Amino acid sequence: MNDGLSVLNGSITNGLTNFAIMFGQIEERDLFNFDNTYIELPEDFYQKVSPSSAVAPKLISFNTDLARELGANLETIDEKKLTDVFSGKEILPGSIPIAQAYAGHQFGNFVPSLGDGRAILLGEIITPKGLRFDIQLKGSGQTPFSRRGDGRSALGPVIREYILSEAMHALKIPTTRALAAVTSGDQVHRESIVPGGILTRVASSHIRVGTFEYFSFRENFSAVKQLADYAINRHYHELMGSENIYFEFFQAVAKRKLSLVAKWMSVGFIHGVMNTDNTSICGETIDFGPCAFMDQFNYQKVFSSIDRNGRYAYQNQANMALWNLSSLANCLVPIMDMDSDKVSTLFKEEFEDLSEHFTTLWIQEMGKKLGLFSVTQADQALIHGWLQYLEKENLDFTNSFQDLTVLLSQSESQNIFKRTTEFDHFLASWKKRLKQQPQDIEESKNLMQQSNPVFIPRNHQVEKAIAQAMEGNYEHFHRLNHVLANPFTDQEEHQALRDAPKEDEVVHQTFCGT
Repeated sequence: MNDGLSVLNGSITNGLTNFAIMFGQIEERDLFNFDNTYIELPEDFYQKVSPSSAVAPKLISFNTDLARELGANLETIDEKKLTDVFSGKEILPGSIPIAQAYAGHQFGNFVPSLGDGRAILLGEIITPKGLRFDIQLKGSGQTPFSRRGDGRSALGPVIREYILSEAMHALKIPTTRALAAVTSGDQVHRESIVPGGILTRVASSHIRVGTFEYFSFRENFSAVKQLADYAINRHYHELMGSENIYFEFFQAVAKRKLSLVAKWMSVGFIHGVMNTDNTSICGETIDFGPCAFMDQFNYQKVFSSIDRNGRYAYQNQANMALWNLSSLANCLVPIMDMDSDKVSTLFKEEFEDLSEHFTTLWIQEMGKKLGLFSVTQADQALIHGWLQYLEKENLDFTNSFQDLTVLLSQSESQNIFKRTTEFDHFLASWKKRLKQQPQDIEESKNLMQQSNPVFIPRNHQVEKAIAQAMEGNYEHFHRLNHVLANPFTDQEEHQALRDAPKEDEVVHQTFCGT
């Protein structure tokens, strides 16, 4: 095993000791100093609850780098303490575990009461940089919102979310993150009996569009206003004092969400379950159940087994984001001090602008992948021409952009791409467009290298990590996390992880963990 992997699989305690030496002695305190604010909202926003699913937990992984960013006190924390805390067996001082209430449109159908059915918010912390984050356990037992569910998580979804969320962060895309993963020691009944697991998720918050819908449906508009005021103060403090603050809040949420979707699509990511309860108002990727990265490019690609009609297909994600945002708008209208006709006109115009805004964002993201420093609406044809070629020839999305970067250094392309009328037209148009820029070809190549990942969490590789984990082997899990932490670097010793799947390795469907 190479040195990088040896370090990953080494002693957690040694890593923590090095951390303490690096940063010196710090004031005696527990792992986190909690500073909880969500529980200051009325009690119908949440239910207090205790984690219950850990029977004989074992630590799989602890994200020391993330812990460092969060300002965790690691000086006196050993592996047993980490295991107990991140399985929910030990509740730290200052933590007040709660399950949050929310509703949601799921595949277009409204469900008035969802809530944290298998997640428990341990509390909020403030980092050394003054940023506030939620610390949440997923799969930690039943809550008042579990309905008929057991509140547990199978190990597979824990492995998947850990890999995918940390990979998303390394790709510079806003996301929740994974702080720890443990096995719970119990057996979970799904299609079969499988090992249980618990993920510790870190998020800027867990406020969703569905949180607003929960109170709007009940016509509790004072609660909608309280939630909006809380969200603004926590995530959009710059809006404080604005004359039309709730409309500007909507605009800010919408722009973050559309920027997120444009970034998703630039790396071939398909969320798979873009319901309003999975739509964070702070613009982070949240809930990785049936998500996947495309191999062969296809505008209408769907992975999720429950997305039978392709509602959340790759190409539909922007429109679905706008649909979800319209649900948020409906919640905010009653608390806006405006004439109804004026509000209707205001939002109609805003959604037209947002649709155009997304197109601009998407062109910018895709333009960088083609080495374009300043894109215009006219570049849409060039981008679509390239994608249509990929789709027609069943080419790998990620690797084709890598090959295109190599092409900039070569005079001939027939050894890289199949020469067709479509490709020749694209190639001529692309080279002409690059020459129109003040930047030279080498600068364009550097931009492409910074914008096109070499490594993504390939579905078949993630499935391999899950399959091994089910047998108690986490080698591939650690290897993937190690490589995906530097996705834009060509790591020669891990070339197999960048390869598209062989025919018998292709993952055709992904599944929710519930």
